[in-house]
Amino acid sequence: MKRSINIDALTRPTIQAMQAYRSARSEFVASDREMILLDANENPFETRLNRYPDPMQTELKERLGKVKAVAPSHIFLGNGSDELINLLMVAFCEPKEDEILLVPPTFGMYQVSANLNGVACVEVPLISGFQLNVSEILARATDRTKMIFIPTPNNPTGNRFPMKDIKAIVAGFPGLVVVDEAYAEFSPVETAIDWLADYHNVVVLQTFSKAQGLAGARVGMAFAHPDIIGVLNKIKAPYNLNVLSQQAVFDRLDNADAVANEVQLMLKEKEVLTSTIQQLRLVKEIFPSDANFILIRVDDSQLRYKQLIDKGIVVRNPSNQYACENTLRISIGTAAQNKALITAFKTMDQ
Repeated sequence: MKRSINIDALTRPTIQAMQAYRSARSEFVASDREMILLDANENPFETRLNRYPDPMQTELKERLGKVKAVAPSHIFLGNGSDELINLLMVAFCEPKEDEILLVPPTFGMYQVSANLNGVACVEVPLISGFQLNVSEILARATDRTKMIFIPTPNNPTGNRFPMKDIKAIVAGFPGLVVVDEAYAEFSPVETAIDWLADYHNVVVLQTFSKAQGLAGARVGMAFAHPDIIGVLNKIKAPYNLNVLSQQAVFDRLDNADAVANEVQLMLKEKEVLTSTIQQLRLVKEIFPSDANFILIRVDDSQLRYKQLIDKGIVVRNPSNQYACENTLRISIGTAAQNKALITAFKTMDQ
């Protein structure tokens, strides 16, 4: 089953009617011919950063298009996934009228961005094994529901959702389904990017912050139908991705083998950490993980969190989230860091 939707009908009327800002670099597209640039009120003295970047990140999108096997017209780049999430709500959710649907426990920025934009949130909690309740999700969606956010692997639980379940939601929902694949490199199975030709209501988010090791560069990617990309381009800041961040991505793409090796090392360390701490009395359950972190249930999460802090180790305590009572979320570190964590846990277990 394919799903083609009217993007204009989903877009807020205010956004449809507005005129996008035209920056100097969007009015004049660079050419092979060397030009004297006196159009953007820049400092003319060379610093390597004295010129504004390409607002459409053309060269980087072409490179990413080859890596992801998708046309550049399907790619939007932003200042981390946070900007992408916010822009989607600005573009498609009318404040105080529309809503989004979330599947708690889930990534907290969806709720934060909705609150900032005056957008209501409908929640359909995950069911046993932290799985999607597909029938309930489709049943709870109304004419006001503009977007459904599904992170896979999920945060904070770490597990992937079956792609058939996500595809059933995409096929049955007339709005946008945002599939957040921030941790995709740690369990590289099918990606929803492959669905773009058949399902025009899919938006796939990926990032350079996790496996790619560029959290400080703040580079997020959205893959979607060109009409959706066009709306996002219309409302984004003119130069939302700086030159240094773009260069960092190029450098990382040039070192794809190093990235792959680091991913394998993290996965190996995850196995070592999991097999070791599951023997501890304070650890009551370790949930399956397809990401670079694990979620564990302990006897007293607040106590154990504070004890680790005292030992110089910081983890996350998501115990206030749905079905996450007495849990800790632990990122996979280096062998030395994980060894220090295991040592700390063992002293706490006495």
